[in-house]
Amino acid sequence: MDFIDTHLHLIARDKLGYGWTAGIPALATGDFSYADYLALTAGRGVVGAVFVETGVDDADYQAEARLVAGMVGQGGLLGQIASCRPEDDDGFDAWLDECEGLHVHGFRRILHVMPDALSQTPTFRRNLARIGARGRAFDVCVLARQLPIALDLAKACPNQPLVLDHCGVPDIAGQAFDDWAKGITALAALPHVHVKLSGISAYCAPGTATRATLQPWVDHILNTFGPARMLWGGDWPVVNLGVGLPDWIALTRELLQGLSQSEQDQIGHDTARRVYRL
Repeated sequence: MDFIDTHLHLIARDKLGYGWTAGIPALATGDFSYADYLALTAGRGVVGAVFVETGVDDADYQAEARLVAGMVGQGGLLGQIASCRPEDDDGFDAWLDECEGLHVHGFRRILHVMPDALSQTPTFRRNLARIGARGRAFDVCVLARQLPIALDLAKACPNQPLVLDHCGVPDIAGQAFDDWAKGITALAALPHVHVKLSGISAYCAPGTATRATLQPWVDHILNTFGPARMLWGGDWPVVNLGVGLPDWIALTRELLQGLSQSEQDQIGHDTARRVYRL
């Protein structure tokens, strides 16, 4: 099974600010470079990668996209998902225009750290429609409790391709399956919503991120979205809070080994190429 990694983060502290990492010892110091990433994935079937904005400090989000644009084309880096601020009309169209020249294949505004009402405003939804009109996807990053909010957003933006990051951030350690599963089922009923198989090893209790633990959660994603609307992501370096990237690649193969080759190809790379227009 080959992969296009649709969720790669990088940290370059001498160039950008990452205030959110301060309280996370595994991420609070040092850089996480593309060279480091390539060393971890060498020989493991990763045939390309898409950078996803790393939640840099507000003042730096445009600088991050400009920095990454200069890396695209090197070592299998296929493009990027840039940060944006759909809640604010000021400069929004100008940013979309600039991103046309920055190898941007989609956008993201991290919602799980923002007020729940942010994505519910007419301005936010109107600007999301502008992203869709340009043929770009939008990554939705919410907590499991916010899945109804994501559903409202998706219903209000039927022409905007959406990608739900990290399987909707399920509370696997707390075994909070039922409400999460209900939210996933509702979102999966909307054909313009896709889901990213990423991040979930970090949501397990320490030492429990095994196939046995994760299989029921992954099976629900498979049964609701189906392989044709699933993408794979490594979520490095945040995956270090779970099993780490090499083990997540191996664990993914275990979780999906019952699928046909064509179904594995859809999750591994075909859906990514289609949704992000790689």
